[in-house]
Amino acid sequence: MAEKIVAMILAGGKGTRLEALTKKIAKPAVSFGAKYRIIDFPLSNCANSGINTVGVLMQYESVALDQYVGNGEKWGLNGVRSLTTTLTPRQTEEGLSWFKGTADAIYCNLDFLDSVDAEYVLILSGDHIYCTTYTEMLKKHIDNKADCTIAVYNVPLEEAPRFGILTANEKSEITEFHEKPAHPNSTLASMGIYIFNYRVLRKYLIRDAQDEKSAHDFGKNIIPAMLEDERKLIAYEFKGYWKDVGTIKSLHEANMDLLLSSKDTNIDTIMNGNKIYGEDTYSHPQFIGSKAVIKDSLVNQGAVISGNVNHSVISNETQIQEGAVVENSVVMTGALIKKGAIVRNAVIAPDAVVYEDEEVSAPDGEVVLYSRKVKAHE
Repeated sequence: MAEKIVAMILAGGKGTRLEALTKKIAKPAVSFGAKYRIIDFPLSNCANSGINTVGVLMQYESVALDQYVGNGEKWGLNGVRSLTTTLTPRQTEEGLSWFKGTADAIYCNLDFLDSVDAEYVLILSGDHIYCTTYTEMLKKHIDNKADCTIAVYNVPLEEAPRFGILTANEKSEITEFHEKPAHPNSTLASMGIYIFNYRVLRKYLIRDAQDEKSAHDFGKNIIPAMLEDERKLIAYEFKGYWKDVGTIKSLHEANMDLLLSSKDTNIDTIMNGNKIYGEDTYSHPQFIGSKAVIKDSLVNQGAVISGNVNHSVISNETQIQEGAVVENSVVMTGALIKKGAIVRNAVIAPDAVVYEDEEVSAPDGEVVLYSRKVKAHE
């Protein structure tokens, strides 16, 4: 597999619906699950698949993400026969411009793809939570002699308008594709995971770049163009856990899905036998105080807990002081929950401070984001 395929991870989105969490960092660099970053998941999936060449395409607030990805060492993708490259918009003879869309981001890096001489290109989103290997998907692509294979996920009909929706026949051949249809006629949603024959993709990207009316997007332009030309597109149905954490609520839900008491999911079913690699912060061991009560929660190293924690995800270097209560919440790296504070149904941003006897809560079924930090004079 390593000799045939190169992965390109689209990690340049703003993630504005994550509000304060993405004010200074790109969405793929946001914390998840007490010890990970969102980008750890697609990179680990590549490593577990034996894919040795990975390009990470960055744009919005790329500094922290670039530093985190580095040379791919965390995922074992920095060896003699492996390569991780971060790719950002750059100055050329034509000038400097941002990536205009998902397809344009790949088009702007055709020189990189040419240099690695890949037979197949795997396009991934850098902001989804799922654990898998791409081996079976590539096998289906090759066995069907497809030009493009799209990973799909069955979603509830009421959620279908949020996605690119496709229709496939009994041979898994895609016959229709509609980007975010108002009245979907299928529940097969594109996951934003594509395998292309590189030489075919290259031609479509060049043609699309010359179209001034194009949005330069895979879902809006490249896929419809290939269907119109009667190229062979195949659907690969993914049956494991997959979550697009594009909102505060969905990010909170995905964190809660990790807990062992969850009815349909937990950390074991989500990981599905795969390892997720990330950064070791080399923190001290977690400290649980004598008056602390912790139930049904994930607590990472470096956390100091003296209060009550129930059904929550607690990241490294956090402090929850005596008398504080944290329930059904996500507390991110470096946050401080002071004495007597109450936190329910919340996401506490990195380094945020909840003050003594303060309450941060939302009604059941809703989630609040709290991001207040200590000011210099406090």
